Amino acid sequence: MIAQTLPPPYYAVIFTSLRTEGDNGYGAMSDEMEALARQQAGFLGVESARNEIGITVSYWRSLADIKNWKANTSHLLAQKQGREEWYDHYKVRICLVERDYEF
Repeated sequence: MIAQTLPPPYYAVIFTSLRTEGDNGYGAMSDEMEALARQQAGFLGVESARNEIGITVSYWRSLADIKNWKANTSHLLAQKQGREEWYDHYKVRICLVERDYEF
């Protein structure tokens, strides 16, 4: 589903990843983190796709909201587990969305 966001400006956090083999609890944690993110102040939506490369884009009202999400205790534990078990490599990009349109 395509996230319905506020009119710009807002921020996008683009998380691109290469996974390790097997699930190892990743699917359950991913669902848990999405549900938790939806409860955070400033969260606007999320879109995700995975084939060989996984791309998850979450949308936020402000940089402060992104910083607070990154520092969330449960999210910090998931990040640690991700580095130890689930990801061979990942990259995070934070972008200001100045314009959007849709069909």
